[in-house]
Amino acid sequence: MINKDQPLVSPTKHSFNTAMTLVNRLTKQCWMSWCLLCLLGFSTTALNAAENWPEFRGPLTNGQAPDANTPVRWSETENIAWKTPLVGRAWSSPVVWGNQIWLTNGTPDGKELFAVCLDRNTGEVLLNRKQFDLDTPPEIHKFNSYSSPSPVIEEGRVYLSWGSYGLACVDTVTMETVWQRRDLECDHYRGPGSSPILFGDLLIEHYDGYDYQYVIALNKQTGDTVWRTKRPHNFGTDNGDLKKAYATPIIIDVNGQLQLISPTSKGTFAYNPQTGEEIWRITYDGFSTPCRPLYDKENGLVIIATGFSKGAVLAVRPDGQGDITESHIAWFEKRGMPSKPSPLLIDGLLYTIEDKGVASCLDVKTGEVVWQERIGGNYSASPIFAGGHIYLFSEDGKATVFKPGREYVEVAVNQFEDGFMSSPAVTGNALILRTTEAVYRVEATVAAKN
Repeated sequence: MINKDQPLVSPTKHSFNTAMTLVNRLTKQCWMSWCLLCLLGFSTTALNAAENWPEFRGPLTNGQAPDANTPVRWSETENIAWKTPLVGRAWSSPVVWGNQIWLTNGTPDGKELFAVCLDRNTGEVLLNRKQFDLDTPPEIHKFNSYSSPSPVIEEGRVYLSWGSYGLACVDTVTMETVWQRRDLECDHYRGPGSSPILFGDLLIEHYDGYDYQYVIALNKQTGDTVWRTKRPHNFGTDNGDLKKAYATPIIIDVNGQLQLISPTSKGTFAYNPQTGEEIWRITYDGFSTPCRPLYDKENGLVIIATGFSKGAVLAVRPDGQGDITESHIAWFEKRGMPSKPSPLLIDGLLYTIEDKGVASCLDVKTGEVVWQERIGGNYSASPIFAGGHIYLFSEDGKATVFKPGREYVEVAVNQFEDGFMSSPAVTGNALILRTTEAVYRVEATVAAKN
């Protein structure tokens, strides 16, 4: 029997659609081939008809759903397909597969950590189960929560992380826990934030804390460790803030070589994702970055946001070996750059929203600032591009929509009652928005579509 009656979710209905069935699992060889095709330019958006948003920043890992037709205007009563209250303190972003939306949740004191599944079409609560207990939760930062890492999902399995507090694989049909890990040591110091990713049969995640800084790859079927790579870095201080980080990696193809682009505090590493062997590294002053990097394949540039301490964005050419700090950084920009929200790259232009509300557009090839606009508000959530528009979501519930291009053209400003700490997801033509108090499906009504 599935326990749906835990106190952290306020459901509107209690029904579970069991029509979803497992498909035969791909062999390792086929799966790895599929991963390589994605890296070469075939997106899971096309494969899944834009319905799935399987990880933090979506199926393309860059916050884009270019084929969606999402609404630009909404309110608490306009263009809302459903709203499900979600009581707790958790900043993980929703992921979507088929008719399921998965999130993590937690009590404000961090002593109880929950796995949550909602019906994509109705918002009904399909699962609300306490996954882990923490007897003595450590201190966290006011911008963080005990449930900030976003899940990653595939057909039949979802992988939910709370950093060193616990990692679990759950069967999305039976809702049974397949395996758990609670032995991955890391003092997150201000709370966890890095989200896991999938690569073939591997589940890869960062553990960058005060005491340990490493990247680990697990067998996704069993949870067993396949490789673990310690980050060799001399921070030159005992300040825990300068050692920790919250970033989620990406995997790219550079002239036939797969690279795991892995930001940490005061630097970024590139590893072989199959073995964990280091390929190159760069160092810089920024620390504690939560931003996910981008890859501009056309210009051969990896885009990295360096994090806190006067956040900057830089571009690096990923075709080097060893320490390439002095030789391969193409450009570096500090003015109005974000510490928390990840950048967007669209048609050769890079878009950012600084934590205190300055939106910027840069030429990705040169780093030249094209325009900057003060939007106002404070920002933790990462922007998205969908339906031909860029969406920004502030901590006070304001959502600003504008057109990409070399001039700032605002389209709409929307307001919710509660603010955004989580980044959005897109499924079909709908936005899945998690505020601090609820989850919404925002989609144009029939009248609006006509």
